[in-house]
Amino acid sequence: MYMAEARTDQAEGMRRQTNPKPVRVITVASGKGGVGKTNVSANLAMSLTNMGKKVLLMDADLGLGNVDVMLGVHPVHNLSHVMSGERTLEEVIVEGPAGIRIIPASSGIKNMAELKPEEHIGLVRAFSELGNDLDVLLIDTAAGISDSVTTFSRAAQEVLVVVCDEPASITDAYALMKVLNKDHGLQRFRILVNMVHSVQQGRELFAKLLKVTDKFLDVTLDFVGTVPFDDYLRKAVQRQRAVCDVYPRSRSSLAFKKLAQAVDKWPAASQASGHLEFFIERLVHNEPEQWLTENVS
Repeated sequence: MYMAEARTDQAEGMRRQTNPKPVRVITVASGKGGVGKTNVSANLAMSLTNMGKKVLLMDADLGLGNVDVMLGVHPVHNLSHVMSGERTLEEVIVEGPAGIRIIPASSGIKNMAELKPEEHIGLVRAFSELGNDLDVLLIDTAAGISDSVTTFSRAAQEVLVVVCDEPASITDAYALMKVLNKDHGLQRFRILVNMVHSVQQGRELFAKLLKVTDKFLDVTLDFVGTVPFDDYLRKAVQRQRAVCDVYPRSRSSLAFKKLAQAVDKWPAASQASGHLEFFIERLVHNEPEQWLTENVS
């Protein structure tokens, strides 16, 4: 009995050493700017943190980043210093409200907006240097279909597409999913409808989008909810705070809380997909369960 328990303890110890906890990686994207994508990213990060999750928010709008401005933090270094070799990824992380950790992007640095595809890939791989104390990585991408958007979307486990009830938003969201599907093989997208007057309005917009994608793309769309128009959200932006932080009982705050609860129930990746991924080594390390069973004796 003792030997059996010892073998179990040894196996568990090896799992802890070789099986670092997988990180849930979510790219927040949109076809166009002005749909509230960064607000969604910041408030989803805040809501997940309030649930006890350890969250890292990456500003992936590399040349025009503004997550730091939205959350009222003042970083000294950013991703441009990582790309130049002056700082490591760990060294540019700053702490935001409620303990959210933020990787700030540069603002107004042209060459950061024009990185080569291999440089984006190098940035994804740099995440392997980060410690194990992390549950969720949220990636707030640039608007549109640039190389950075497609690279970060491919490297995430989930793509959350933010749309609003404007023809250009719907058209550009479709264009984004078309590129990710046709050119990069992504097949599942989570859809969040922002700035709605009712849940019904959000469902109707989703139905429009679904009708088009069902006809022309080989994708699965999941409707994850809506965020209402809310004056308190606008007031929070003016104060450079997350609405979930300063107006926790507002309608938009409650919507973000509900979204975070839904996100927490999404199935987590248990193994590598075979493509470029953030924290790939943690997914690879989650595969030797059979080896442990057969070799720990």
